[in-house]
Amino acid sequence: MTSWQIVRVVAGSFILLSLAFGVPGSPLFMSPWWLAFTAFVGINLLQSGLTRWCLMESILRKLGVRAGQ
Repeated sequence: MTSWQIVRVVAGSFILLSLAFGVPGSPLFMSPWWLAFTAFVGINLLQSGLTRWCLMESILRKLGVRAGQ
């Protein structure tokens, strides 16, 4: 997998997990504050789309993960 694919898989997983923990109807519900984490991930995705820079992708590339195209 390339760095941009890993970023998107991790972001999508974080969003789904935080929704499962934050939505009151979910069997995994813990606290509605988990929805703040969902918003945080969404804001970071928006920022990276607008600025074309993502901290996680930079870290992955320094760890030797192949860059995406």
